[in-house]
Amino acid sequence: MSSISLEYRVPPDDLRPYVTLFYHFRTDAPALDEIERADHAQLRFRLDGGSAHYRIGRGPSQQVGPCHVIGPTSGAIRVNAAGPIELVGLGLQPAGWAALLHVDASVMVDRVFDAGKLFGEAWCSGAADRLRTADGTDEKVAAVAALLRAMLDRGDMAALDFARAIDAWLAASPSPAVDDLVAATGLSRRQVERRTKALYGVPPKVLARKYRALRAAVTLASGAAISDALVSGGFYDQSHLNREIKQFAGMTPRQMRAAPGLLSHLTISQRRALEGQVSTIISDT
Repeated sequence: MSSISLEYRVPPDDLRPYVTLFYHFRTDAPALDEIERADHAQLRFRLDGGSAHYRIGRGPSQQVGPCHVIGPTSGAIRVNAAGPIELVGLGLQPAGWAALLHVDASVMVDRVFDAGKLFGEAWCSGAADRLRTADGTDEKVAAVAALLRAMLDRGDMAALDFARAIDAWLAASPSPAVDDLVAATGLSRRQVERRTKALYGVPPKVLARKYRALRAAVTLASGAAISDALVSGGFYDQSHLNREIKQFAGMTPRQMRAAPGLLSHLTISQRRALEGQVSTIISDT
Protein backbone atom coordinates (compact mmCIF):
# COMPACT_ATOMS: atom_id res chain seq x y z
CA MET A 1 0.00 0.00 0.00
CA SER A 2 1.32 3.46 -0.91
CA SER A 3 2.31 5.84 1.87
CA ILE A 4 1.60 9.56 2.09
CA SER A 5 3.00 12.09 4.54
CA LEU A 6 2.24 15.77 5.14
CA GLU A 7 4.14 17.76 7.79
CA TYR A 8 3.48 21.40 8.61
CA ARG A 9 5.80 23.84 10.33
CA VAL A 10 4.83 27.18 11.86
CA PRO A 11 6.91 30.04 10.43
CA PRO A 12 9.39 31.83 12.70
CA ASP A 13 8.16 35.11 14.19
CA ASP A 14 9.82 37.35 11.60
CA LEU A 15 8.08 35.52 8.73
CA ARG A 16 4.61 35.11 10.25
CA PRO A 17 3.24 38.26 8.57
CA TYR A 18 4.35 36.81 5.21
CA VAL A 19 3.90 33.03 5.46
CA THR A 20 0.89 30.99 6.61
CA LEU A 21 2.69 27.65 7.04
CA PHE A 22 5.62 25.72 5.61
CA TYR A 23 4.99 22.10 4.59
CA HIS A 24 6.79 18.95 3.45
CA PHE A 25 4.75 16.46 1.40
CA ARG A 26 5.87 12.97 0.38
CA THR A 27 4.25 9.97 -1.26
CA ASP A 28 5.58 6.84 -2.94
CA ALA A 29 2.34 6.38 -4.88
CA PRO A 30 2.78 5.96 -8.66
CA ALA A 31 0.26 8.75 -9.23
CA LEU A 32 -1.55 11.42 -7.23
CA ASP A 33 -5.14 12.43 -7.95
CA GLU A 34 -6.46 14.53 -5.08
CA ILE A 35 -8.49 17.62 -4.25
CA GLU A 36 -7.08 20.64 -2.42
CA ARG A 37 -9.36 23.27 -0.98
CA ALA A 38 -9.22 26.91 -2.05
CA ASP A 39 -6.37 28.62 -0.25
CA HIS A 40 -3.82 31.40 -0.05
CA ALA A 41 -1.21 31.63 -2.79
CA GLN A 42 1.47 28.92 -2.68
CA LEU A 43 5.16 28.63 -3.60
CA ARG A 44 6.19 25.01 -4.22
CA PHE A 45 9.36 23.07 -5.01
CA ARG A 46 9.07 19.49 -6.29
CA LEU A 47 12.35 17.96 -5.22
CA ASP A 48 11.79 14.88 -7.38
CA GLY A 49 11.82 17.14 -10.45
CA GLY A 50 8.36 16.19 -11.69
CA SER A 51 5.57 18.36 -13.07
CA ALA A 52 1.91 18.60 -12.07
CA HIS A 53 -1.49 19.46 -13.52
CA TYR A 54 -3.82 21.72 -11.54
CA ARG A 55 -7.45 22.37 -12.39
CA ILE A 56 -8.83 25.21 -10.27
CA GLY A 57 -12.60 25.43 -9.98
CA ARG A 58 -14.15 25.02 -13.41
CA GLY A 59 -11.09 26.36 -15.19
CA PRO A 60 -8.79 24.53 -17.59
CA SER A 61 -6.04 22.13 -16.56
CA GLN A 62 -2.75 24.00 -16.07
CA GLN A 63 0.61 22.21 -16.23
CA VAL A 64 3.65 23.51 -14.36
CA GLY A 65 7.18 22.35 -13.69
CA PRO A 66 8.85 21.50 -10.41
CA CYS A 67 9.24 25.10 -9.14
CA HIS A 68 5.94 26.95 -9.32
CA VAL A 69 3.58 29.52 -7.83
CA ILE A 70 -0.16 29.03 -7.42
CA GLY A 71 -2.03 32.32 -7.19
CA PRO A 72 -4.79 32.85 -4.61
CA THR A 73 -7.61 30.43 -5.39
CA SER A 74 -11.36 31.02 -5.46
CA GLY A 75 -12.23 27.37 -6.03
CA ALA A 76 -11.06 23.91 -5.07
CA ILE A 77 -8.05 22.48 -6.91
CA ARG A 78 -7.86 19.09 -8.62
CA VAL A 79 -4.24 17.92 -8.54
CA ASN A 80 -2.85 15.28 -10.88
CA ALA A 81 0.82 14.30 -10.81
CA ALA A 82 2.98 11.27 -11.47
CA GLY A 83 4.72 9.86 -8.41
CA PRO A 84 6.70 9.31 -6.37
CA ILE A 85 6.58 12.88 -5.09
CA GLU A 86 8.57 14.95 -2.63
CA LEU A 87 7.51 18.58 -2.33
CA VAL A 88 8.41 21.46 -0.04
CA GLY A 89 6.17 24.50 -0.07
CA LEU A 90 4.69 27.42 1.78
CA GLY A 91 1.50 29.42 1.86
CA LEU A 92 1.91 33.12 1.18
CA GLN A 93 0.08 35.54 3.41
CA PRO A 94 -1.40 38.46 1.44
CA ALA A 95 1.39 40.72 2.72
CA GLY A 96 3.84 38.02 1.65
CA TRP A 97 2.34 38.07 -1.82
CA ALA A 98 2.89 41.83 -2.02
CA ALA A 99 6.42 41.59 -0.61
CA LEU A 100 7.51 38.76 -2.91
CA LEU A 101 5.67 39.26 -6.20
CA HIS A 102 4.83 42.99 -6.36
CA VAL A 103 1.81 42.36 -8.58
CA ASP A 104 -1.95 42.73 -8.11
CA ALA A 105 -3.19 39.33 -6.87
CA SER A 106 -6.39 39.59 -8.93
CA VAL A 107 -4.25 39.25 -12.07
CA MET A 108 -3.01 35.85 -10.89
CA VAL A 109 -6.06 34.49 -9.08
CA ASP A 110 -6.80 30.85 -10.02
CA ARG A 111 -3.66 30.67 -12.15
CA VAL A 112 -0.44 28.67 -11.88
CA PHE A 113 2.96 30.00 -12.95
CA ASP A 114 6.44 28.64 -13.53
CA ALA A 115 8.46 30.28 -10.76
CA GLY A 116 11.53 30.32 -13.00
CA LYS A 117 9.84 32.97 -15.14
CA LEU A 118 9.13 35.05 -12.04
CA PHE A 119 12.36 34.67 -10.05
CA GLY A 120 14.80 33.26 -12.62
CA GLU A 121 15.71 29.69 -13.55
CA ALA A 122 19.02 29.91 -11.71
CA TRP A 123 17.25 30.85 -8.48
CA CYS A 124 14.79 27.94 -8.81
CA SER A 125 17.44 25.35 -9.59
CA GLY A 126 19.69 26.62 -6.80
CA ALA A 127 16.82 26.56 -4.33
CA ALA A 128 15.87 23.00 -5.29
CA ASP A 129 19.49 21.82 -4.94
CA ARG A 130 19.70 23.41 -1.50
CA LEU A 131 16.46 21.75 -0.40
CA ARG A 132 17.50 18.33 -1.67
CA THR A 133 20.70 18.40 0.37
CA ALA A 134 18.94 19.60 3.54
CA ASP A 135 18.30 16.71 5.92
CA GLY A 136 14.73 16.23 7.13
CA THR A 137 11.72 18.52 7.31
CA ASP A 138 13.12 21.03 9.80
CA GLU A 139 16.30 21.63 7.81
CA LYS A 140 14.37 21.92 4.55
CA VAL A 141 11.99 24.45 6.10
CA ALA A 142 14.93 26.43 7.51
CA ALA A 143 16.45 26.49 4.02
CA VAL A 144 13.23 27.77 2.45
CA ALA A 145 12.89 30.39 5.18
CA ALA A 146 16.42 31.64 4.47
CA LEU A 147 15.70 31.83 0.74
CA LEU A 148 12.50 33.75 1.40
CA ARG A 149 14.13 36.26 3.76
CA ALA A 150 16.57 37.17 1.01
CA MET A 151 13.73 37.79 -1.46
CA LEU A 152 11.11 39.66 0.58
CA ASP A 153 10.65 43.41 0.28
CA ARG A 154 9.34 44.27 3.74
CA GLY A 155 8.83 47.99 3.20
CA ASP A 156 5.08 47.95 2.46
CA MET A 157 3.62 48.53 5.93
CA ALA A 158 0.28 49.55 4.42
CA ALA A 159 -0.15 46.03 3.01
CA LEU A 160 0.65 44.52 6.42
CA ASP A 161 -1.82 46.77 8.23
CA PHE A 162 -4.60 46.18 5.71
CA ALA A 163 -4.07 42.40 5.77
CA ARG A 164 -4.31 42.42 9.57
CA ALA A 165 -7.59 44.33 9.34
CA ILE A 166 -8.97 41.85 6.79
CA ASP A 167 -7.96 38.82 8.87
CA ALA A 168 -9.54 40.31 12.00
CA TRP A 169 -12.71 40.99 10.02
CA LEU A 170 -12.82 37.42 8.70
CA ALA A 171 -12.25 35.97 12.17
CA ALA A 172 -14.92 38.09 13.87
CA SER A 173 -17.97 36.47 12.27
CA PRO A 174 -18.95 33.51 10.05
CA SER A 175 -20.63 35.98 7.68
CA PRO A 176 -18.89 39.34 8.14
CA ALA A 177 -20.45 42.43 6.59
CA VAL A 178 -18.41 44.54 4.19
CA ASP A 179 -19.69 47.67 5.94
CA ASP A 180 -17.88 46.52 9.10
CA LEU A 181 -14.62 46.26 7.16
CA VAL A 182 -15.14 49.73 5.70
CA ALA A 183 -15.69 51.10 9.21
CA ALA A 184 -12.65 49.27 10.64
CA THR A 185 -10.26 50.51 7.96
CA GLY A 186 -11.58 54.05 7.58
CA LEU A 187 -11.40 53.63 3.81
CA SER A 188 -14.14 54.08 1.24
CA ARG A 189 -15.99 51.01 0.01
CA ARG A 190 -14.31 51.33 -3.39
CA GLN A 191 -10.85 51.54 -1.79
CA VAL A 192 -11.59 48.47 0.34
CA GLU A 193 -12.71 46.49 -2.72
CA ARG A 194 -9.65 47.51 -4.72
CA ARG A 195 -7.12 46.81 -1.97
CA THR A 196 -8.70 43.47 -1.05
CA LYS A 197 -8.50 42.31 -4.66
CA ALA A 198 -4.89 43.49 -4.89
CA LEU A 199 -3.81 41.42 -1.86
CA TYR A 200 -6.28 38.51 -1.77
CA GLY A 201 -7.26 38.24 -5.43
CA VAL A 202 -11.01 38.55 -4.88
CA PRO A 203 -13.46 41.13 -3.47
CA PRO A 204 -14.36 41.07 0.25
CA LYS A 205 -17.71 39.32 -0.30
CA VAL A 206 -16.10 36.42 -2.16
CA LEU A 207 -13.34 36.24 0.46
CA ALA A 208 -15.93 36.01 3.25
CA ARG A 209 -17.78 33.26 1.37
CA LYS A 210 -14.54 31.33 0.88
CA TYR A 211 -13.63 31.24 4.56
CA ARG A 212 -17.19 30.59 5.70
CA ALA A 213 -17.30 27.54 3.41
CA LEU A 214 -13.87 26.30 4.51
CA ARG A 215 -14.81 26.58 8.19
CA ALA A 216 -18.00 24.63 7.51
CA ALA A 217 -16.03 21.97 5.62
CA VAL A 218 -13.67 21.54 8.58
CA THR A 219 -16.65 21.34 10.94
CA LEU A 220 -18.19 18.58 8.83
CA ALA A 221 -14.92 16.67 8.44
CA SER A 222 -14.63 16.72 12.24
CA GLY A 223 -17.92 14.80 12.50
CA ALA A 224 -20.50 17.53 13.03
CA ALA A 225 -23.99 17.12 11.63
CA ILE A 226 -24.86 18.95 8.42
CA SER A 227 -27.53 20.88 10.33
CA ASP A 228 -24.86 22.16 12.76
CA ALA A 229 -22.68 23.43 9.91
CA LEU A 230 -25.74 25.02 8.31
CA VAL A 231 -26.67 26.98 11.43
CA SER A 232 -23.19 27.90 12.68
CA GLY A 233 -22.09 29.08 9.25
CA GLY A 234 -25.12 31.26 8.61
CA PHE A 235 -26.08 29.53 5.36
CA TYR A 236 -29.55 30.14 3.94
CA ASP A 237 -30.44 26.48 3.48
CA GLN A 238 -28.83 23.13 2.67
CA SER A 239 -28.67 23.88 -1.06
CA HIS A 240 -26.67 27.01 -0.27
CA LEU A 241 -24.35 25.01 2.00
CA ASN A 242 -23.89 22.36 -0.70
CA ARG A 243 -22.99 24.89 -3.40
CA GLU A 244 -20.52 26.82 -1.27
CA ILE A 245 -18.67 23.81 0.12
CA LYS A 246 -18.53 22.22 -3.33
CA GLN A 247 -17.03 25.39 -4.81
CA PHE A 248 -14.40 26.08 -2.16
CA ALA A 249 -13.66 22.61 -0.72
CA GLY A 250 -14.36 20.54 -3.84
CA MET A 251 -16.76 18.08 -2.20
CA THR A 252 -20.33 17.86 -0.99
CA PRO A 253 -21.10 18.13 2.74
CA ARG A 254 -21.81 14.40 2.87
CA GLN A 255 -18.46 13.63 1.25
CA MET A 256 -16.71 15.89 3.75
CA ARG A 257 -18.31 13.96 6.61
CA ALA A 258 -17.90 10.44 5.23
CA ALA A 259 -14.80 10.36 3.02
CA PRO A 260 -13.01 13.69 2.47
CA GLY A 261 -10.04 12.07 0.73
CA LEU A 262 -6.63 11.36 2.19
CA LEU A 263 -5.00 14.70 1.32
CA SER A 264 -7.99 16.68 2.60
CA HIS A 265 -8.05 14.61 5.79
CA LEU A 266 -4.33 15.19 6.40
CA THR A 267 -4.63 18.90 5.65
CA ILE A 268 -7.54 19.43 8.03
CA SER A 269 -6.23 17.28 10.87
CA GLN A 270 -2.69 18.69 10.73
CA ARG A 271 -3.86 22.30 10.60
CA ARG A 272 -6.36 21.78 13.43
CA ALA A 273 -3.50 20.43 15.54
CA LEU A 274 -1.86 23.86 15.24
CA GLU A 275 -4.75 25.63 16.98
CA GLY A 276 -3.37 28.30 19.30
CA GLN A 277 -0.05 28.43 17.45
CA VAL A 278 -1.37 30.18 14.33
CA SER A 279 -4.27 32.45 13.39
CA THR A 280 -7.71 30.83 13.35
CA ILE A 281 -7.88 31.81 9.68
CA ILE A 282 -5.21 29.13 9.21
CA SER A 283 -6.04 26.49 11.84
CA ASP A 284 -9.83 26.51 11.40
CA THR A 285 -9.85 26.29 7.62
